[in-house]
Amino acid sequence: MWTDLQSLTVQRDGITLFARQGGPSDSGLPPLLLLHGHPQTMAMWHRVAPVLAQTRRVVLMDLRGYGDSDRPPAGEGSAAYAKREMALDAVALMQSLGHERFAVLAHDRGARVAHRLALDHPGAVTRLMLLDIAPTLAMYEGTTEAFARGYWHWFFLIQPAPRPERFIEADPLAYLREGMGRSGDFFQPAAWAEYERCIQRPGSAAAVCADYRAGAGIDLTHDRADRDAGRRITQPLRVLWGANGVVGRCFEPLKLWQDAAEHVTGRAVDSGHYIAEEAPEVVLAEAAEFFKPD
Repeated sequence: MWTDLQSLTVQRDGITLFARQGGPSDSGLPPLLLLHGHPQTMAMWHRVAPVLAQTRRVVLMDLRGYGDSDRPPAGEGSAAYAKREMALDAVALMQSLGHERFAVLAHDRGARVAHRLALDHPGAVTRLMLLDIAPTLAMYEGTTEAFARGYWHWFFLIQPAPRPERFIEADPLAYLREGMGRSGDFFQPAAWAEYERCIQRPGSAAAVCADYRAGAGIDLTHDRADRDAGRRITQPLRVLWGANGVVGRCFEPLKLWQDAAEHVTGRAVDSGHYIAEEAPEVVLAEAAEFFKPD
């Protein structure tokens, strides 16, 4: 799957982060960091990353708690899985590779990390494209019955430990199938095998729950502090969402991002949630246009 991408690991505060990189380092374009969503790994970019790497440096990272990165203990309030911590992971990775400034393409949970990354490290992020999310705070504050039913895992995973962990650990492959609604043929077998392998790694259930508990706790505290202080994303932002997905049906993503950022463009895509796997040609076309030199 990744014959042209080099694998590597980076250490941050005793945590090992797994990554891959490839593509020309002298393209004149800022490197592009790709961040995956839940419950996936960097394998979700298999239809996108090799094409992007033909013209620019591309870096893929498994978020802490996912893929082949470490699964640290959650800590009080699941602080170890705050998006602020995950954003620091991304900065540490890119700086270790010599990239002080970079662009970001991110999906789902990775896009929430990218949101925090852009706010906390505006000097590092040049521009970002986010796939199929609205701001976390806006989604929680705008929760409806339709959203709660469609994104049931948001409310299941934040239940007190070890309730959801026990259910996931009893049959992690069933959780993967139910959580991703495996019904389409867009999941390549090799990528799906990676998702299965990694969800069965020890500590995965606890890490996934900690990620979502942080999302409903410490992350909202950080988001409210930003809102109260008037802090918004200042970099160019492109948002894409699946016209057939829960986010597109339950929210107005473009409007919500316009409330959170200064320079926003975006549109719905004829896709469900997994845009990079369902409609990779759209992602590639949008990326070619959006990430071109200023």
